[in-house]
Amino acid sequence: MPEFKKLRKMIQSALRQAAQESSMLLNQELTVEDTEVEETDRRKYLDELEDSAFVVGVESRDDYSGRFYMVFALRDAILMSGILLGIPQARISEKKKLLILEADDVDAFSEIANQIIGSFNSVFQPCLPRKVHLKQLPPTKFVPQVDEVTEDIPFPDGEFLVYKAQIRLRGEEMNRFDILVPFPLALLFDPEEDAPEPEEGSGDTVHDQAESLRRMFPDSDGPADAGGEDHSGGSAAVLVLDEDAGDREKVKCFLEAAGFRAIAASPGTDVSAFFAGGGVRAVVLGTAKAEEWDFSLCSSLRRVSRDASIPIIMSARQWTRTRVLKAVKNGANDIIMKPYNEGELVAKLSKWLDAA
Repeated sequence: MPEFKKLRKMIQSALRQAAQESSMLLNQELTVEDTEVEETDRRKYLDELEDSAFVVGVESRDDYSGRFYMVFALRDAILMSGILLGIPQARISEKKKLLILEADDVDAFSEIANQIIGSFNSVFQPCLPRKVHLKQLPPTKFVPQVDEVTEDIPFPDGEFLVYKAQIRLRGEEMNRFDILVPFPLALLFDPEEDAPEPEEGSGDTVHDQAESLRRMFPDSDGPADAGGEDHSGGSAAVLVLDEDAGDREKVKCFLEAAGFRAIAASPGTDVSAFFAGGGVRAVVLGTAKAEEWDFSLCSSLRRVSRDASIPIIMSARQWTRTRVLKAVKNGANDIIMKPYNEGELVAKLSKWLDAA
């Protein structure tokens, strides 16, 4: 069997990012260890499935067409959705014991799954040579020996690579989180021979951006001209983007005082030159209201960085739960409030850079 080293590395990177973002979403520490990989088929996998499961299908679109499946233990899904909904621990324990999955639980866990898929998008899109977009499909509850196995339930017949992720929540190992990738799709993601690079100027984008975003992130297969200034020399810098000139200079000053090298720029700047040659180690993205344009900007920063390990910290004067979820979905690793607090920002940057 092909080794699929690239695909395994992408999945592991996406899972680590998903664990970090889920920790923030749930306000609970969630960690992931390296995945084990096995070959299986549907019959073998279902014969070994002892506990009830919650299956989330993921549709891969554009140049990598197909579907893969995330299989969670149903009790783990009930636990995480209960934490997100703020349900008392005693009630969560009762629901886990009786396998009670209500409509609110399904909606809440769909949010968590969608955030995980967002992490996969932010890793897969810059790593693959052609365009890809992953989208969540309606989830399915499946109880072995009770629910009927059909053509599509809990997932279609076929041969799969199964990635078994070791997930811990609050230090306790969870029951199951498997990722089943059909062999044909795995070969699309990670062919035995390197796939050809896209032609220059192919226009591969994550979102249909406004003209201003296209000017900020021009498509290019190589480093952009940095205008004579070497942004990649010496130690990599923290890139500070804020539409408020006073705020960005303030942040630049106190980051430099804390020992960071900082570059301050307007969000309208062509930032591709800063990322060339590994010149950026983190991004602070300051916004006024955290609106859709800002989320698109964050997503584009994630794409143009071509490095899923670079942390992006978004700041705004107001945050709602919906806006936080959108920020995370579009590539933000952390959220802070304006006005900037020097100690908080320095601590968050240090945490993310130490973990990178």
